Amino acid sequence: MTTRTFRITVRGVFDGLGADQRADLLTRASEHDVLQASFTPEGHLSYDLAARPAFTFRFLDSGEEEEDILEAVERAETAAIAWLTERGYGFKRLRSQGEDLSQAPLGKRQRRAIAQNIQNTP
Repeated sequence: MTTRTFRITVRGVFDGLGADQRADLLTRASEHDVLQASFTPEGHLSYDLAARPAFTFRFLDSGEEEEDILEAVERAETAAIAWLTERGYGFKRLRSQGEDLSQAPLGKRQRRAIAQNIQNTP
């Protein structure tokens, strides 16, 4: 059995932030820059509070079966809620989406590499 890699995205909107909370998020914005976003097992938060109050957590998880993605999405959403709640950040409109990378379509470079390997095989 092979291990499947899942990318989970949890999106939402900050809600009812106080002045101190907003200032804290703005101070730490460079740590959560959208351009630095990556999928990690512990989850990576990104936002641009100056542009809009939305946020995105990106999680990396794995499983053996195709159905394991449902549990991975649940774990990611629970972790995102815990992070926000521990810091007292209100949120709303939370939605989660998971992607099984074994089911993802190949990109142009991947298709080209496969084609070259087939041509070079005796």
